[in-house]
Amino acid sequence: MQVDSEQREGYSLKQGIDKIFSIENIGIYFFLFAIIVFFSLMTRAFLTFDNFIIILRQISIIGICAFGETFVVIAGGIDLSVGSIVALSGVIAASLAKFMNVPVPIAFLAGIAAGSICGLLNGILTTKVKIPPIIVTLGTLTIIRGLAFIIVGGHTVFGMPVSYRALGRSYIGFIPIPVLILIIVFIAFFGILNKLSFGRYVYALGSNEEAAVISGVNVNKTKTLVFVLCGLMAGIGGAILSSRLDSGQASTAQGLELDVLTAVVLGGVSIAGGKGRLENVFVGVLIIGILANGMILLNVQHFYQLVIKGSVLLLAVGLDTVRK
Repeated sequence: MQVDSEQREGYSLKQGIDKIFSIENIGIYFFLFAIIVFFSLMTRAFLTFDNFIIILRQISIIGICAFGETFVVIAGGIDLSVGSIVALSGVIAASLAKFMNVPVPIAFLAGIAAGSICGLLNGILTTKVKIPPIIVTLGTLTIIRGLAFIIVGGHTVFGMPVSYRALGRSYIGFIPIPVLILIIVFIAFFGILNKLSFGRYVYALGSNEEAAVISGVNVNKTKTLVFVLCGLMAGIGGAILSSRLDSGQASTAQGLELDVLTAVVLGGVSIAGGKGRLENVFVGVLIIGILANGMILLNVQHFYQLVIKGSVLLLAVGLDTVRK
């Protein structure tokens, strides 16, 4: 009887372990926990409330853009122009507020609208001209960055109105406004992806485009809309970044698209499309933010940070590959 009891306990333990490892993308949760423990042990400054708020503020732009990118990648596409759209949106908002005395809220809305238009351009080139998304956005990455430099003549727009800083630097209570925007975008996009028919269309498009067509999904419309959403999020990110910097700089957000794509892939979104969960992308964004923050606290040099970020990406994805 004692042996049977021990066997049952062993079997139950095995079932419990198997259940844990059957959780989708469990690897990134282990990594998140591991790096939190590691940095907590390495520096006292890490595990504090103030530092937690700093991390959330730092990841707000990456997170907002990553949520938009998630829709594109689940639909079977990719958008490499995110960083350039962020720069262009910020430059437009700053230029309107500084040189044309446009009210700051309207200037920000104009910059965000410009981001949406860039996304629309990506969508049209992909669906109507039939150019692969990676080629389209690789081209617009350069074009949009060039337009940002042309608008400001290669200079930085300084001397912004005092109210211009509010979006990127102000707080509501103890929470920074960019963090509130991040949370609102997450809730909205989570609802769209999981509760609305548009979300089902996005998954269907990435899983099997031909089957989606047979099922009555308007493929071109859905593809275009996911690029518009991605451009819209990059536009919001550009407005926040420009406000935080209190200037319009065409050189900002270079390489941001790599951090965004890393967060999306870390979150388990399949590059082939049709698979991914927004909450896991949020965890991917947190991993990137915590890594960056912890390495800064430990005075790790920038080029070592690049190596570590890339290694963590491979290890996290590798864990889930082994699990499967």
